[in-house]
Order: sequence, then structure tokens, then C-alpha cells
Amino acid sequence: MKLYVYLLFGLLIISCQSSTEEARKPEPKPEVSKPFKPISDEVIAHAVLYEANIRQYSSEGTFNAFARDLAVLKKMGIKILWLMPINPISTTKSKGPLGSYYAVSDYTKVNPEFGTLEDFKNLVQKAHDLGMYVILDWVPGHTGWDHLWIQENNDFYLKNRRGEIIDPIDYRTGKSYGWTDVADLNYNNLEMQEAMREAMLYWVKETHIDGYRIDQAYAIPQQFYDNTLKALEEIKPLFFLAETDIYHPGGINLVSKFDATYDWPGHQISKDVAQGRGNANTYHRHIERTLRLYGTQNILVNFITNHDENSWSGTVDEIYGAGAHAFLALNYTLPGMPLIYSGQEYDLNKRLLFFEKDSFPKTEGETMKLIQQLGALKNHHKALASGNKGGSYKRINTSKDYQILAFERVKDEDTLVVIANLSKDYSQFTMPYEGSFKRYQDFKNKKLSSSYQYDMKPWEFWILFKE
Repeated sequence: MKLYVYLLFGLLIISCQSSTEEARKPEPKPEVSKPFKPISDEVIAHAVLYEANIRQYSSEGTFNAFARDLAVLKKMGIKILWLMPINPISTTKSKGPLGSYYAVSDYTKVNPEFGTLEDFKNLVQKAHDLGMYVILDWVPGHTGWDHLWIQENNDFYLKNRRGEIIDPIDYRTGKSYGWTDVADLNYNNLEMQEAMREAMLYWVKETHIDGYRIDQAYAIPQQFYDNTLKALEEIKPLFFLAETDIYHPGGINLVSKFDATYDWPGHQISKDVAQGRGNANTYHRHIERTLRLYGTQNILVNFITNHDENSWSGTVDEIYGAGAHAFLALNYTLPGMPLIYSGQEYDLNKRLLFFEKDSFPKTEGETMKLIQQLGALKNHHKALASGNKGGSYKRINTSKDYQILAFERVKDEDTLVVIANLSKDYSQFTMPYEGSFKRYQDFKNKKLSSSYQYDMKPWEFWILFKE
């Protein structure tokens, strides 16, 4: 009996000790995302840029709906997400039922149509978790007519002789652009500049975004950039894309201040070639000129569509027709950073409405497959890197230079050769180039020789690489 009591007492002690030890165990810590490395020259060199039109990207038109597809974008090789303006939109003098994203009513709030600030932060975090960076579309040149500054600080705005705030003036004509839904800001007012700077700092500090795309960058004084970009980068390294090119007044000066700028002239030339108003020689001359003028400090953004082009000029099919995939491939393989616009990957075949709700079906086809292949090439081939450590570009002459654009990209041991028939006609040509390659589409062996005659279908292109 005594033995039984002792055993029972011993079990009770062990049980109590076990409970005490269990109670002493620390609470499990919640999982914390790994610190995300700030954007770097290496990331930028191999980046594919995606312009996200949150309103039109989905039927919901929200941050959360867009966030659900981030894994799809990662598979496309996207490294930098550019979100069109996410700020609230003014209703005074607005255009259409919902107004323009570029008529901002508050620089430090989110458009409630898209969700909450917390939803946006979650979107940024999810992108970071997938290894993608987020930049915001910033509109520093003008605000909507509902903006608080209109009432409280109207000296922040440009005015006419009658003291009335004006909408933006076209520098080329001296007349209104017709953007009557926005009020032009006065950059002679240093208090306004400081308020603008603080608003930009807010988003980097509060939501951990990775940079900005600056709307109408050419219209803003250099001095503002000198102070603001420096202040922003004191927080962390960032990526800055300027909506400008060297043909805008002051555009050449922005090249050294920004990581990237638009290749609007190249885009126009590519449209001319696609529509029979230019040829491969025309396009090549532009490439050589931009390489000479821009150097390697500034990266040109190559595109066949964006929000302006889609809504106001036409769809990819309307503009490029059967040549669309050839120019898309060139956007990835020529020096520069390729840009994909919302819906382009799904063969967007309509002009998205700009001032009201719209959306598009997400049916994957040949364009999605091509973009995924090109994204992998851009992300991983040294020869396709941009910037200071980018691959070289050298045209390969052919017997049909007006039809055929052939070029070589080389970096260290990596070599790619691209050959494209930039015409609506079949082409037979010779090319003084020797080498053994694999074709990216099917990994089949492809030998190049000066003794061969090549045959290419209209708008056919080859991307060849050495293993």
C-alpha cells in the first residue's frame, strides 16, 4: 500500500514539474518577413518593368485583387511594379464619372476605391516577399481642384493676370494643354516645394516603397530634383523613372539625375516601321544615336504600349499588327528596360477607358508565353543587362539591311544574337557571321555562317544564345 502511495505521489510531482516547465516555455514568436534588400544596380540591370493600372486591372479594381496575381507577374520575370497614381481623385472639374488618376486631391492618402492604406502596405509587403519592387506614379506638376492647398495655400499655384489659378500650359505653344481638371503648381514657391518633398518622403518611410515614376518630369525645375532625390535616397536606395526624353527642354539634364527615362522617340519609330513608314535601318540609326547621347548612366525604357498609348492611340494590334511580337522581343533584347502594361500579357484588344471603370479578360495565349520566355532571358543573361555593366550592342550587317535588323549582345562569356525581319514581306539574305547557337524558343541547334542564305517570314525573329 505504501509503495502505491509513493508511486502516485511521484507521478503527481512529475506532472506538476511538467506543467511548470510548459508554462515557462516562451510564447512562439509570430513569423516576420525576412528583411528585403533595397533595390540595386544589379536588380535594375536585369529588370522588367510592369505598369499596373489598379482601377482597370480587375473587375474589383482594388489593391487586394491585384495582389492576388503577383505570383503570375513574378513568373513573367517582372522585377519592378509601377503603380499608376493611387491617391484620391478630385471631383471638382473632373472628367468622366471617376476622373483622372493624375488629378490628385491628397498626396498622402490612398484612393478609397482601391482599398485602404493597410491594403496597400500588404501589397508592397507581398511584392517584396516575392522579390519584386514597387514604385509609385507621382504627379508633382499639378493637383486636382479639390486639393487642400487650393483653399489654404493658393500661392502654391500658378495664376493668370487676374489672379486666377490656371491649368497647365503647353511649353511648345504657350496655350493650355486642355487638362482642365488640374491646377498648375508654382515651383517658384519654396514652401510648396518643401510640402511636395515631405509628401514623397512619407510614402518611402511609411509604406517602404522602392522609388517613383515622375509624371511630366521635364516640367519640374532641376533644383527640386537636386534636393528631393538626395533626401529620398538618404532613407534607402531607390529607383527613379522620369517621364521625359532628351528632346524635351531640359530633358538631357535629367538623364544624369534619374535611373531611367522613356524612349518615346524609339517608340514612335517602331510604330512607323510597323506601319511601313520606316525600315530596319531607320530603327538601327535611332538605337545608335541614343546609345551615343545617353551613354550607360541612364536606362531607356522600351515599350510598345502604356496607359497613354492604349487609351488614346490604340491597342497593340491596331498599332503594330502582325509585327507586335517582333517589336516586343526587341524591347527585351535591345539595350534598355522592357515595359509591360496591364493587360498586354493577355493580348489586351481594346482601348481601356480612362475616366471610368473598365477591365479585361485574363486569358493566357501566345503573348503570355512569349513574355515569360523573354522575361527569363532578361533576368538571367549577362549580355542583356543594362546600365554601366550592360552588354555591348553591335549591329551585324546583312544583304537586306533595310529589312533585317541583326545584332549581337555580349557580356563576358555570354553572347546573344538577335535577327528580326522588320517588314511585311518575306526576306532572303546573307550575313557575314559565324557561330553555333541554340534558339530560345525550342532550344534547337542553330548554326550561322557567311556561306548560308537565310529565309525569314514577315515579322519573324530569332533569338540565339550560346550555352
